[in-house]
Amino acid sequence: MTTPESDPAVERSGVGGAVVGDDPGVRRWEGRRWDVAAVLSFVLLAFWVTARFWLRPGIGVRDNPSDQSQFEWMMAHGARVVTEWVYPFSTNRMNVPDGVNLMANTSVLSISIPMTPATVLFGPHWSFLIFLTAGMMATGTAWYFFLSRVVTGSRGPAWLGAAFCAFAPAMVSHANAHPNIVSQFVVPLIAWRTLRLAEPGRWLRNGVLLGLLIVWQAFINLEILLMTAIGLGVVVGALALGRPELRRATKPFLAGLAVAAAFSAVLLAYPIHVQLFGPGSYQGLSRLIRGYRTDLAAFVAFSRESLAGDARSTKPLAKNATEENSFFGWPLVVLVVALVWWLRRSALVRGLAALGVLFAVLSLGREVRLNGRDTGVPAPWAVLEDLPLLHSVVPTRWSLAITPIVGVLLALGAERARQLARRHPAVRPQIRFVTITVLAMALLPNLPTPLPAARLDPTPAFVTSGAWRSYVSGGRSVVTLPLPDTDYPDPLRWSAQTRLEMPLARGYFLAPDTRPRAPEPDIALFTAPPRKTSSFFDGIAKTGAIPPITPKDRAAAVGDLRYWRAGVVVLGPHPNADALRRAMTDLTGITPTFTGGVWLWDVRPLTG
Repeated sequence: MTTPESDPAVERSGVGGAVVGDDPGVRRWEGRRWDVAAVLSFVLLAFWVTARFWLRPGIGVRDNPSDQSQFEWMMAHGARVVTEWVYPFSTNRMNVPDGVNLMANTSVLSISIPMTPATVLFGPHWSFLIFLTAGMMATGTAWYFFLSRVVTGSRGPAWLGAAFCAFAPAMVSHANAHPNIVSQFVVPLIAWRTLRLAEPGRWLRNGVLLGLLIVWQAFINLEILLMTAIGLGVVVGALALGRPELRRATKPFLAGLAVAAAFSAVLLAYPIHVQLFGPGSYQGLSRLIRGYRTDLAAFVAFSRESLAGDARSTKPLAKNATEENSFFGWPLVVLVVALVWWLRRSALVRGLAALGVLFAVLSLGREVRLNGRDTGVPAPWAVLEDLPLLHSVVPTRWSLAITPIVGVLLALGAERARQLARRHPAVRPQIRFVTITVLAMALLPNLPTPLPAARLDPTPAFVTSGAWRSYVSGGRSVVTLPLPDTDYPDPLRWSAQTRLEMPLARGYFLAPDTRPRAPEPDIALFTAPPRKTSSFFDGIAKTGAIPPITPKDRAAAVGDLRYWRAGVVVLGPHPNADALRRAMTDLTGITPTFTGGVWLWDVRPLTG
């Protein structure tokens, strides 16, 4: 850590011969001004990225509407936990009659529960948007204070590193409706409390505080928590090896770490048990999803949401717009390599470099891919991907963990350049010019652009008016056409607007494949296991073609409607609405009515 005199807020400036920087009160005021300016800059950047959503309330995330609908539903669930004291770890308001294991999904309880007032007052759509925007603000702010107070000791370099940690291309990519991933503000707090474990005499207090932060992050995103734990393990090990004087603090550090592990394990034991062994738990992700890996060429490419990138060039290198985890651009890659070489005497830098290489290699998946083509070269992840816990990790997301590593390296490099400029006043202008030029060349191409948006179909009046209520008495559900899944998530948005009072058949969530002849038994699907009728309407929704309908199809439809405890079937706006309407009418023999913006089939006479 540098001395206070090296802080840019404490630069000496003479006014009438007085040395202003010598006054501690002035130094504190100047420092606070820099802090306020830094936080405001993160606020502005977050609103810049999400600007289209705030300016036009009727639009949503264009490149990931399914996850937006799911998170709006989760925000409504968190509010329901507070206002109705419902069980937080599973729900019967989606996927009737089986329900959903919410611990095995992204339930974000440590965000949705505290945000209950916003959800109740403004609705789940706005609370989702607040979560997304404030998550980026808070992430930048937390990294800024961690870097400025713990790592560099100066505010300017800390701001640079923090801005990258919160608004790097990978983070902006995940801002496409992954608020649980862009909300990484707990990560620097965990890092801070981990380093504080070395304080003598405070192992119990520090361990408890770290344990609470671990629990907080666990209910935001466990994937990020796993990466944080691995990252801190490598960095702390590197510091212990490279700085022998730190080994004297081994005893309080290990004692505090044991307290943190035990305390968090006690608090998380039951929720994790529900996640891993409760109803609706699954045994990892499918091989298809575990095949989402980083293309080697992506590291030097520019993200589509950055100033220098575009969707056409990134398409062969990433599965979708939300998983551009490794797009740093070649100028930044060159700069990072140069920074590691320049700062190689630092144990922290060596640890960060080793960690970055580890995450990059893991992100390559089971086989190296280059420019959209498999190379046939095996990668280490092939040996690890079937291990417990790791079988639920999407490989490409390991490269997401490189973003904070680069952010810290940028802060350390900027601080070293600042120190050089102070020590060599004769060449200070030249040092500053070179520093600014190099940073501009590496970072300007990665500046974020506002996220693309698309119009959301308005929620039908049948839902907003509460006309559905009379059909769901006695534990019945609402069946939508097509049934909700990743391709048709709108019903989740509708249910969220009713505060989950409108129960849905099926939905968009992770659940085990329990089919008798499942290709991968108990592996996670992105909805409930398919039934004959759900698959029938899914095909019509995609093609608009109605297959021949047989008596067996009609009997299966009645059986599925009874299984779903259907009280009513509704068809809202859809490109193939006419085909869906004709098929449902033929299947059930019930003539629909058009009311409240939807076609409606009262199926209670069929389901009993």
